[in-house]
Amino acid sequence: MERRAFLAIALSLVVLFAYQALMPKRTPSPATPSSSTAAPPAASGLVPTPVAPAPAPAGTAAATPAVADAVEADIRVETDNVVAVFTTRGARLKSWTLKKYKDGAGQPLELVAVDLAATHPLPFTLKAADDQTTAAINGGVYTVRGAPAGPLSAPATITFDYRSGEVAATKTFVVNPQSYTFTFNAQVSVGGVGQSVAVVWGPGLGDSDGLTGSYAVKPEALYSVGGDVSRVSASSLAKTPYYQQDFDYVGVDDHYFASFVLDPGAAAVSYEPLSIPVPGAKEGTVRELISYAITPPRADQSLTYYFGPKDFDEFASIDRNLTKAINFGFFSILVVPLLRSLQWIHSYVGNYGWAIVLLTLFINVVLFPLNHKSVVSMRKMQEVQPEAKAIQERYAKLKATDPARQKMNQELMSLYRERGVNPASGCIPILLTLPVFLAFYSMLGTAIELRGAPFIGWIHDLSMPDPWYVLPVLVGISQLVTQWMTPQAGMDPAQQKMMLIMPVVLIFVFFSTPAGALIYW
Repeated sequence: MERRAFLAIALSLVVLFAYQALMPKRTPSPATPSSSTAAPPAASGLVPTPVAPAPAPAGTAAATPAVADAVEADIRVETDNVVAVFTTRGARLKSWTLKKYKDGAGQPLELVAVDLAATHPLPFTLKAADDQTTAAINGGVYTVRGAPAGPLSAPATITFDYRSGEVAATKTFVVNPQSYTFTFNAQVSVGGVGQSVAVVWGPGLGDSDGLTGSYAVKPEALYSVGGDVSRVSASSLAKTPYYQQDFDYVGVDDHYFASFVLDPGAAAVSYEPLSIPVPGAKEGTVRELISYAITPPRADQSLTYYFGPKDFDEFASIDRNLTKAINFGFFSILVVPLLRSLQWIHSYVGNYGWAIVLLTLFINVVLFPLNHKSVVSMRKMQEVQPEAKAIQERYAKLKATDPARQKMNQELMSLYRERGVNPASGCIPILLTLPVFLAFYSMLGTAIELRGAPFIGWIHDLSMPDPWYVLPVLVGISQLVTQWMTPQAGMDPAQQKMMLIMPVVLIFVFFSTPAGALIYW
């Protein structure tokens, strides 16, 4: 019996660690554009695909006087959630800080990679069909209309205009004060003829502040077509950077944050993975980012962007399909109720650490009948183990193919029936509770609610490993005590040693595990 119990525990651990290592990084095959609908872009990956040109804005002929400012300026826009800064040079996004999320220094989190602005394009850089037009519309200093004087209480429309010679450009941003969404529209013409442009989002997400641990999911491309979400790693993007689909949404994300274009339609998107060396770090240490450029199907089409946290409620308020962008894993159907329950408990206790403790206790109460049945079955198996072992020893010298060994199985089954024992009833209840365990574990490693959430004392962030390694040691000690309390009659010495070594191994495994998951364990 003990061998069966040991096998069940070992299989459970194998499934757990295989799930933790493999499932969060699962990468479905990217959709490949058909030759009839798309063609590969130029080497830069950012050249727009041809679409029907839009009519030129009125008054953009070459003879029209130039429209531009002499000095570059910053336009600050503050909402309930963010503080955005646009630069009039190129009318691009210079900064996007989240007021409700902090970086490692306790400051509002910056999602634009401001440290790379000198070498890489800022968000809303435009890519035209020729380099001269591209340089003009990104390097020129735009005039501004509608710049807000203070924090927004209603949607604001900010318009940037530029005209020099035959090149004219107008960029319009409509900022939503209650969300992380905003609408963008670009109109570019040369000699009075409307031009199609690609809108570049680069360079990726700038939240590489060390607040997310080594377990975190690396930046990846993500898009949804027909309600099905596809995730593409940076290495795969290097081979297949170009996609053209009728997208529900498309963009890039990392463990906790995302930049998406919502409902762009039949757009063309090209990705560019970047590996930026980290100054002062160990040689070979790089920072991975992904830039993307989208060309809408119509040159005059507005694009709605989401730039913020991968928060379930925030996504659900925009589109239920957008919640699939949060990779809750195979047991997502269980993760969402668990997340709702955790949030509900937190609304009363005000601490996510204690909310995890209370929710864990509640789950154990609910699962107690299954666990109790498993323990009772194991006890019964222990009682008949000496008799079962005696039967097995009588047939030990027979080969596995010997028909006489069938009598051994018949005697064992007869013994189990007489004693009312089901050999499988000890393992099946454990396996039935395993999905709940894996779902809870996945939720704790993915929910943005735990990012920066303190518990007690030295635990200042439940999404990060224990900095003093106290919780991993406590987990190992608790497992060791459990082994000592578990009856081991009939277990051979090698198995006993293995069961005692396992808690020590877990201590080292859990050094990099988030504190919230360790509290649950």
